[in-house]
Amino acid sequence: MGKQHKRQLNTKIKLLLTACLIAILIVVGKQFNFHQLLHTSIAWVENLGIFGPIAFIVIYNLATLLFIPGSILTLKGGCLFGWFWGSVYVLVAATLGAIIAFLIGRYCSRNWVARTIGKNPKFKAIDRALGKEGFKIVLLTRLSPVFPFNLLNYAFGVTQVSLTDYILGSIGIIPGTVMYVYMGSLVTDVAMLNSGYQPSTPEAQIATWVMRLIGLIATVAVTIYITRVAQRALKQNVATAEIGEKTKSYQ
Repeated sequence: MGKQHKRQLNTKIKLLLTACLIAILIVVGKQFNFHQLLHTSIAWVENLGIFGPIAFIVIYNLATLLFIPGSILTLKGGCLFGWFWGSVYVLVAATLGAIIAFLIGRYCSRNWVARTIGKNPKFKAIDRALGKEGFKIVLLTRLSPVFPFNLLNYAFGVTQVSLTDYILGSIGIIPGTVMYVYMGSLVTDVAMLNSGYQPSTPEAQIATWVMRLIGLIATVAVTIYITRVAQRALKQNVATAEIGEKTKSYQ
């Protein structure tokens, strides 16, 4: 009993520390305009030579962890490094940031979430189903623009989705990343890439519409798929409960 109480206390302390850290980061970000600072810091990346990509990846990781949208940074990656290397650096940065956020969610919150949903058989069944279908669900949500990238990084960490499925499913960010990097590579001045910038070339417009179509299809697909997974998990849970009741009645 003492060990269980100690584990619960440690989990609560972890959650409290995580909440305090997030609150501090939000306050600091607003006080020092961290959002703008990250974008401004990209300007000196151009002058770092071979260390530029490393600095860019670190900045992108910070943006991912702090819930700062990475679309503008992705555009700037294309402007700074060109289409090919820009895509490579952004994909590396986004993947690393996503894994770090996933691990934070997994090791700071997963135990508490598991105990909480364990009290509800339906949520427990759905969570178990997410673990089994992790790769497909992660892949589809990565393709869909409806599901925010930064939030999902932490959210998947508190589910039963395995780290392997999470990493493999994250290949779904490739089409959107390549498109944004390509659009950024069409711009010659990184200062032009502010939050309201949209390249107006025919190629960029076609790429944008293609990605919107892919995103729409993925959104519909993941909605239907998750609904079916949840329904199947609930049916299995009900069936298991009925078998358990019948077994008890025979004993």
